[in-house]
Amino acid sequence: MNKQGQVWGYAIMLSITLLVLAMALAPAGAKFVNDAMNASTADFIGLDCSNESVSNFVKGTCVITDFSQAYFFGGLILISLAVIGARFSGGSE
Repeated sequence: MNKQGQVWGYAIMLSITLLVLAMALAPAGAKFVNDAMNASTADFIGLDCSNESVSNFVKGTCVITDFSQAYFFGGLILISLAVIGARFSGGSE
């Protein structure tokens, strides 16, 4: 196999690894975000986002926490797609 074929193989393996990593970490990330946004319990301090009387700072923190999951896992998926896309737009050297 020539060098360009080896680079293609490596890029596809790296991309698939990142996709599998994103999918494997998604349930744990969702549980962490949900726990952080719920009310405090005896063994976990939460933001209590469902409470209407929280301050604007807590409301902002709840919004950022809610978006963080999509940013992190969406970023991993976009990076894996960018690895493949870089091979399509790259030169044929």
